[in-house]
Amino acid sequence: MSVRNRFGGAAAIALMTTVSAVLLSACGPENADSGATAAPGTAAPGSNATGTAAPGGASHSGSPAPGGKEVNGTSVANHLTISTGTRNVAMNGTLVDFGSVVRDLAWSPDGKKVVYVGDSGDLMTANPDGSGKSTLAKHPDGEEWSHPTWQHAAKGPSGGVVPDETERYNNIVFTAKKAGTLRLVKVPAKGGAVEDLSPYNSEGGDNSGLPQPPQTGNTWANAGGQQAAIAFANTPANEVYIYDDYIRSATQDIGKGSQPALSPDGGQIVFVRAVNGHDHLFTRSTEHDQKAEKDLTPSATTDFTEPAWSPDGKTVAARTPEGIDTVPADGSAAPAQVSTLPGLPVYRP
Repeated sequence: MSVRNRFGGAAAIALMTTVSAVLLSACGPENADSGATAAPGTAAPGSNATGTAAPGGASHSGSPAPGGKEVNGTSVANHLTISTGTRNVAMNGTLVDFGSVVRDLAWSPDGKKVVYVGDSGDLMTANPDGSGKSTLAKHPDGEEWSHPTWQHAAKGPSGGVVPDETERYNNIVFTAKKAGTLRLVKVPAKGGAVEDLSPYNSEGGDNSGLPQPPQTGNTWANAGGQQAAIAFANTPANEVYIYDDYIRSATQDIGKGSQPALSPDGGQIVFVRAVNGHDHLFTRSTEHDQKAEKDLTPSATTDFTEPAWSPDGKTVAARTPEGIDTVPADGSAAPAQVSTLPGLPVYRP
């Protein structure tokens, strides 16, 4: 089961008000060398809490981070950000006030922009300090949008992807829900028409001989790697897939699970799967011939959901009913709680 909707708006706002009294005010939403500061009034002065607990420390106990203090778990060093479904986003040890509701925040590949679903349900972009807000796409009546991700492809050292191909993969992919039907859609990151993203398999331009992935019921897109790969979940089948049309369209069935996330190098995937009444975190290689899985939370006594990779690929953050935990991606230590904020964890590149 998922804990994504366990915290209502009023409860989240009340908790944010309490927690904001002990957040850092020294660092703004930009990197330390940028000189930028957080939006006015977003953090209380006088706090020295850092919330930078080392990954894989003490086992998860449901208690706040070291010292018994409520901290937000983010810092300039660890790149962790938490969107709470309110107007405040935790990053760099402080709260940034975006001035309106931010849901399902995701970062651009260069970390200079965020994309999110705004309070009107439209797809929005903004600067990390909440300024420069712009409506990228307006949702149609009767349609709900959620969980955007920034698809991209990088140029190789010898040119790699030609410039127009690089731009081709500069897209925002997200979930559209209408009349109970889920599908993946995309819009160019610079703006344009919203189009369906239809995963399929092809072989020499003919896809009739290969098993085809489902076209509806797809959600929770997550981009990773340097070749425009997209992980997603199919809700009816409770199955995780990776879609890649970089050279030739292909969709890889990863197995049972939900809420997948691709590692920064695209070589690993983390996803959620229910085991013995709790949601566990599993990882495996994205290579077709490597199917061994690792349970990062084998002794889970709570639900771990909505996982995200750190920029170096060494740590996975996940949401729990008590806040945010981190765990070493190699499974070498137990999860450790780093934040008591309820929200979606995501790392800034």
